[in-house]
This record gives sequence, C-alpha cells and structure tokens, in this order.
Amino acid sequence: MSHDEPHKTTDDKLVYMANQIATFFKSQPEAERPKGVADHINKFWEQRMRRAFFAMIDKGDPRFDPLVVQAAPLIKRPAKIAKA
Repeated sequence: MSHDEPHKTTDDKLVYMANQIATFFKSQPEAERPKGVADHINKFWEQRMRRAFFAMIDKGDPRFDPLVVQAAPLIKRPAKIAKA
C-alpha cells in the first residue's frame, strides 16, 4: 500500500471487493451474474463482512456496482447480534 494512498475504511474495502466480484462476473452470461456474485460472497465472506455489507446496502450506499445491488437479495443475511 502506498503512503500516498488515502486511508481506506473497512466500508471502502468491502465496496471495493464487492465491485471487483461484480466486474469478474460481468464476463459470465447475463442470467448467471447475480447468482455468481451472491454465491461468491456467501461462500467467502464471513458473517461480520456480510453484516457490514447489508448495513450499507440497506442504507442505499451508492458506491456499489448495480450488479452487486441486484445480487443482494440472493446473499445470505447473517444472524443479528444479540445485545446484552
């Protein structure tokens, strides 16, 4: 990481990763794209990452690629954390 690069937040990194996944799946047949994005996130993202992802999606974060937004209903929502 470059010292010139601005500090990226966890949210920035999740947006970046989700959009990279979407970019990859854009090379697949159109009907398979949302499922491919969702399957990848379901398989490789831990609950904490998906929890943060849905917090941003639910707020309508505009930084997500439209394919990520389209895939969101197919992504498994993690269990809510019980508050003490």
